[in-house]
Amino acid sequence: MPVDITKENISIGDVIFQWAVKEYNQYTRTRRWYVLTSILAGALLIYAIWTHDYLFALVIILIGIILFLHQIQDPLDVDFAITEIGIVVGKKFYKFSELNNFWMIYNPPDVKNLYFGMNGVIKHRIQIPLLDYDPRPVRDFLKQYLAEDLAQEEEPFSDRIARLFQLH
Repeated sequence: MPVDITKENISIGDVIFQWAVKEYNQYTRTRRWYVLTSILAGALLIYAIWTHDYLFALVIILIGIILFLHQIQDPLDVDFAITEIGIVVGKKFYKFSELNNFWMIYNPPDVKNLYFGMNGVIKHRIQIPLLDYDPRPVRDFLKQYLAEDLAQEEEPFSDRIARLFQLH
C-alpha cells in the first residue's frame, strides 16, 4: 500500500533520480477532432436513449465533462523520484517490495515511458514519462531491486489507443 509522504513521517532514502512530469498529456486538438467526437458522442447518446440505457447515456455525458475539464485546465506538475528504497510519485511513496517489476518502452519520439507493475489482485501499473532522460542508468539502477519484464516490448494497448485518439 503506498504511503502518503505528506501525512506520515517516513524515510524514503536518498534520491537517485528525480524529475517532474505532467499529470497527463494535454493535446492541441483541431476543430475536426471536436466535430468527430461530438458526432460520436451524439450518436452514442441517441443509441442509449433509444435502448433505454440511461446509465450508458450518463456515462457518455460524464466522459464529455471530464474531457472538457481536462482541456480547460493545465495539467499539474508531478514530482517523480527513484530512491534507494522505492519510488515517489507525487505525494505517494511505493517501496520496491510493493512493486512487482518494471519495463521500459523507448521508441522516440512518440513513446519514452517507464512502467512499474504493482503487486496485488488488480494488475495496476504506474506509467512515468522518461522525457529526455537517458533510460540506461535508470534501468541499471532499477534492475538491482526489481525484475525487468523483457516480454513487454510494446506500449500497452490502452495507452496506444489513448494517444491515438488524444484522450490522455
